[in-house]
Amino acid sequence: MTDSRSIQTVLVANRGEIAMRVIRTCQELGLRTVAVYSTPDRLAPHVRLADEAYAIGPAAASESYLDMEVLLDVAARSGADAVHPGYGFLSENADFADACADADLAFIGPPPRAIRAMGDKTAARTLMQEAGVPMAPGTPNAVEHVETAAQKAEEIGYPVLIKAAAGGGGKGMRIVRDPENFARAMEMAQSEAKNAFGDGRVFVEKYIDQPRHIEFQILADAHGNTVHLFERECSIQRRHQKVIEEAPSSILTPEKREEMGQAAVAAAEACGYVNAGTVEFLVDADLNFYFMEMNTRLQVEHPVTEAITGIDLVAEQIRVANGEPLGYTQDDLTIDGHSVECRVYAENPAENFLPDPGPLLRHAAPSGVGVRVDAGVEEGGEVLIHYDPMISKLITWGSDRDHAIRRMQRALSEYEIAGMHTTIPFCQFAMQHDAFCSGQFSTHFVDEHFDPAALHPSDATFDLYAALAAVAEAHTRSQKTDAKPMATPSSNGRPWRRRRRHVQ
Repeated sequence: MTDSRSIQTVLVANRGEIAMRVIRTCQELGLRTVAVYSTPDRLAPHVRLADEAYAIGPAAASESYLDMEVLLDVAARSGADAVHPGYGFLSENADFADACADADLAFIGPPPRAIRAMGDKTAARTLMQEAGVPMAPGTPNAVEHVETAAQKAEEIGYPVLIKAAAGGGGKGMRIVRDPENFARAMEMAQSEAKNAFGDGRVFVEKYIDQPRHIEFQILADAHGNTVHLFERECSIQRRHQKVIEEAPSSILTPEKREEMGQAAVAAAEACGYVNAGTVEFLVDADLNFYFMEMNTRLQVEHPVTEAITGIDLVAEQIRVANGEPLGYTQDDLTIDGHSVECRVYAENPAENFLPDPGPLLRHAAPSGVGVRVDAGVEEGGEVLIHYDPMISKLITWGSDRDHAIRRMQRALSEYEIAGMHTTIPFCQFAMQHDAFCSGQFSTHFVDEHFDPAALHPSDATFDLYAALAAVAEAHTRSQKTDAKPMATPSSNGRPWRRRRRHVQ
């Protein structure tokens, strides 16, 4: 890489599939990688994939993956000159971005000022209004007193949405359809926001019935260039959290896509954004769109954008952090085909998607043309109770939407997982449902269409005994070969040193 900063070693301050995703692109760019791991992640795949791996603490994220001091110490000890935060954990923490800058580390993400500007939802609303980005009617500032908030709700008109001012992901969010339930809903939203983000402030905005959740991927460099890489449809959700995404959306006209894309670029430029980010909108039945929030990081669902544009977003993040300009303009970008992503979680769809972590006895991912699997755990490993229960992301590409869906149906039918319930049966249900296949759905798809009784019991997990037999057979085969075993703890509590180096 020829650039002004010349990043050579990247500390990946995350775990699971996103850590592996970042490490692989770094390897393709010729960069050295440093992984970190909590105690239960000691044998995780991302630890072995990196050039070096450092222990950072016990299972609790607050004592490991969220410990800025420990992470910066690892960066110093390993000689890293850049940090990629992935998503979640510290990826949207402006203080961490500041700390990286103070330590002369390139933070592979946006500048702290942009994180702060978009991290506070009320401040973001004000900024977007000034930039001319469409907004749903709502309170310009956070409200604390229920009487004031209830009066604003009456002025806006029910139904309304109460939302946490300092966070996202569905936390601190309540839909209120009548005044009688407002006070209780606000109390619950404030309590949940306080517990999730340490900040109980909320604001009130007009609730859009039957909305579509459509987001635009943006990229901006430090030279004043900003582009969007089109949209992703993220309306299939459970508990206000995404589970199926696709790109592009099936409902946008070329004219509406251009209008929303320009609004997304304006949003990014308004907060001085640099690097990759996502501007999220709600879209009503008449294709009116309203700014919802901006995620100042790489998104879980970024692979569908990569599939239709041919652009490696992680590589672009690194190049921008290196001081390089974007190598293209908006006119150079085009949509090629269609892509669908299904998130495979260790959850039980028949029990309101209750997490079901545990040992992964069988993991045989599908393959073939147009199929991509980003997995963070492998057969013989464990989906840990301490963290997000994602097993993998399954992505398909097709020449058009029908092709991508058929390919996803095939890939889901090939996917073999045992030892836990997963979201695969739900994804199969969605891929075959008329509402999804026709493109006529909203964020209420689960509530309106999903019937857990439609799932066959055998779909929830593969036969346990067959899985155990498969594991035993694989173990027997491994004993008959001279293949090196997976790294295992040594008697002194340190991992064996293989090609990769683990440091306590």
